[in-house]
Amino acid sequence: MSMEELAKAFDPHAIEARWYPFWEDKGYFKATFDDKRPSFSIQLPPPNVTGTLHMGHAFQQTLMDILTRWHRMKGFNVLWQPGTDHAGIATQMVVERQLEAEGKKRRDLGREAFIERVWKWKEESGSTILRQMRRMGASCDWSRTYFTMDEPRSRAVTEVFVRLHEQGLIYRGKRLVNWDPVLQTAVSDLEVESQESDGSLWQLRYPLEDGSGHLVVATTRPETMLGDTAVAVHPEDERYKHLIGKRVKLPLADRLIPVIGDEYVDREFGTGVVKITPAHDFNDYQVGQRHKLPLISIFTLTATVNENAPEAYRGLDRFVARKKVLADLEALGLVEGKKAHKLMQPRSQRSDAVVEPMLSDQWFMDMQGMAKAGLDAVAEGKTKFVPDMWGTVYRQWLENIQDWCVSRQLWWGHQIPAWYAADGTPFVGRNFEQALAKAKAAGKEIRAESRDSDVLDTWFSSALVPFTTLGWPDDKQFERERKFYLPSTVLITGFDIIFFWVARMIMTTLQFTGEVPFRDVFINAIVRDAEGQKMSKSKGNTLDPLDVIDGITLPALLEKSTQGLMLAAHKESAAKRVKRDYPEGIAAHGADALRFTFAALSTHGRTLNFDLKRAEGYRSFCNKLWNATRFVLMNTEGHDTGIDEKAPVELSVVDRWIISRLQRTERAVNEGLAEYRFDVAARAAYEFAWDEYCDWYVELAKVQLQNGNEAQQRGTRRTLVRVLETTLRLAHPMIPFITEELWQKVAPLAGRGGESISIAKYPQPEDAKIDPAAEAEIATLKEIVNAARNLRSEMNLSPALKVPAFIEGDAAKLGPHMPYVAALCRLSEVKVVAALPAEDAPVKVTGSGKVMLHVEIDRAAEKVRLTKERDRVAGEIAKCEASLGNASFVDRAPPAVVDQMKKRLADFKTLLGDIDGQLGKLG
Repeated sequence: MSMEELAKAFDPHAIEARWYPFWEDKGYFKATFDDKRPSFSIQLPPPNVTGTLHMGHAFQQTLMDILTRWHRMKGFNVLWQPGTDHAGIATQMVVERQLEAEGKKRRDLGREAFIERVWKWKEESGSTILRQMRRMGASCDWSRTYFTMDEPRSRAVTEVFVRLHEQGLIYRGKRLVNWDPVLQTAVSDLEVESQESDGSLWQLRYPLEDGSGHLVVATTRPETMLGDTAVAVHPEDERYKHLIGKRVKLPLADRLIPVIGDEYVDREFGTGVVKITPAHDFNDYQVGQRHKLPLISIFTLTATVNENAPEAYRGLDRFVARKKVLADLEALGLVEGKKAHKLMQPRSQRSDAVVEPMLSDQWFMDMQGMAKAGLDAVAEGKTKFVPDMWGTVYRQWLENIQDWCVSRQLWWGHQIPAWYAADGTPFVGRNFEQALAKAKAAGKEIRAESRDSDVLDTWFSSALVPFTTLGWPDDKQFERERKFYLPSTVLITGFDIIFFWVARMIMTTLQFTGEVPFRDVFINAIVRDAEGQKMSKSKGNTLDPLDVIDGITLPALLEKSTQGLMLAAHKESAAKRVKRDYPEGIAAHGADALRFTFAALSTHGRTLNFDLKRAEGYRSFCNKLWNATRFVLMNTEGHDTGIDEKAPVELSVVDRWIISRLQRTERAVNEGLAEYRFDVAARAAYEFAWDEYCDWYVELAKVQLQNGNEAQQRGTRRTLVRVLETTLRLAHPMIPFITEELWQKVAPLAGRGGESISIAKYPQPEDAKIDPAAEAEIATLKEIVNAARNLRSEMNLSPALKVPAFIEGDAAKLGPHMPYVAALCRLSEVKVVAALPAEDAPVKVTGSGKVMLHVEIDRAAEKVRLTKERDRVAGEIAKCEASLGNASFVDRAPPAVVDQMKKRLADFKTLLGDIDGQLGKLG
């Protein structure tokens, strides 16, 4: 081995391109099934097949990979299960837009040809995000990659649907759903985004049947009055409770509807009287169910007024109908008032259409029993949320769960395995033959072409992946794999899909396997920009993780940031932000720096503010590791590094200190990862590698290599390479690329074999190597060195100028450290004396003694320096006295803390006296 093998400069692109294919080709990422090992497994939240990597993905997947690599190095069986989601609406829209560009519609192709077109697109473009994950270093078992519509998953989805239907848990019924009138499908709550908009609150008069007056209702949607079946008041509202049971005339519709009392009504909102339209409002639907009100749907599936409304409004778009309804009410003198009102308008994320609550024939899943099992599993501790506050959110959702609408009016997805008889009776089967047999047994006929055209909600199939990815319903494969990987160890995901995905996985996995899908659920923070704002393309504050890794020029970044923005104002705003934040574009940081940034920022908070400056700092950290390794190789190659255990080795106090600090760091990193405190683990690794190893030990080792005897030099070289090699293994899960590159050069010198750091043993602390005495000695040495360096800085001494120094203190204790002090502080000589010479020279007071540089001083400048130091020390004294004067602190704090505070106060008072003495000498 020679230094030429390690390039002078750290080039992340080169090492990333070299090592990822090596790991993958060697099969290190493949799941193992060894009965003698513990197991770790984790599910990748399957990204949409349409997706590309964004900062949220990159952050989440970094945390998953850290845990995966950590457990792999600890000798566990490991499975990180990757896959992609077919993303029903999103994928169908991508292909429909392609067809539109060709002047076609999906119905021109027909269902079969359209689905073939989607599959073709998926094969060509559907794995982009998985390729991008490799750039981040993700060590998934790619040989097990699934797609939620591949054959094994499709077979499992059908099996689940059929079994749930046979158990009476899936049924067909007419219920209120979120309806997208543009896409003409039901959409899930997750696909509905509530946007604040400026609206109006109208006050409309509904005449009482007996002619004694009228009620004034407040509404933001006057057009839906055509479907009203009641007006409601609070049953304890003194203004109106005498009217409960009476009827009002519904304007324009020539119908009488009842006045009902319901606690749903907010007495403070509007007039305290609300119209009830059960067929077009979710809350009204619940009121209607309680009071057995009729449901009158007044809109078609394209959101135009239908035949259930008066003829004058039929065929009108809902918003056009609103204007006509208001105009007609005005003409009748029935509009009492109108005022501006901020309202939350539900919009479809996919089409941006205003979502319409719509009565529709759909397939539903009865969730009550499964929800109870899901609640019990968390209450009993079978699954634990981290941070635990999210368990409360989970519980609240499941305690208020409604039956799940699982059908969607799309072509792309898992087609519902049901066929209809002529009278509309559905028959469910694993295939047509099975459904036909059920139909015949019921005395009915079905045809193959009478299959339900709807598909299942995308979340239906993704809810099953904890067990369908282990071979279910194939009993033989599932029973073999479940004993290793079910329950999985942890799920890492965002809080926004706790209900839509996490809860449904818990419920379905319990239903079909009797097990929870995972033991822990770690809810990661949401990535925001450096200023804490939500990342949005129109704001120009989004970042592409690959741009952070590879770098991008300003012109290319501007083009990318404004691409796809339709409004000129958005383009202008985005460009302005990009120019402000990245005036020179984005430099290449490499995957390791980005990964380490994510780890260091991953607290248990709800948000993470990503600042590119942090990534720049961790790029410098990688450079630091690289340069330290070059120094170690330069000073150990061709030399004895203690591989021969028979050769005498003498470890200095400095060697024992760094070994001791390494043990404490190993404990901190392991504990941090075990508790999902990635920030704690990253900080411990960073502080040890940068501060203690690179900044202190490497510099101290230079002195030992110059001055020590053969056994001492052997001990230092051995410590240099072994501690560095261990540090690389310790940091590998967080920064895999650079650690692999450096480890390949360092490991042989440390006497460690093996093909790759990624399968090397993960460091574990050894308490026997913790040396408090050595740590105390080096703490004293650091204090003296820092004092001398600060004096040089304050005196503005040239780095080239070597000056003598005096240390007042215990010669026996401090003397052995003086060669280090002289070398690290560029001193011509250092003497340990019982008392400093009586001369006007700069002095620093430390806990171990006073440090004096033997140089002539500028008396005025020294007086300014000492006065500043006096003010600082006086401030510390005031803080200590305030704490000790606080009875609450003294009574509640542990005695050791109070004693430590008293000692600090005494030390600061001693220091203040020394400073006052020096100031006195200066006059």
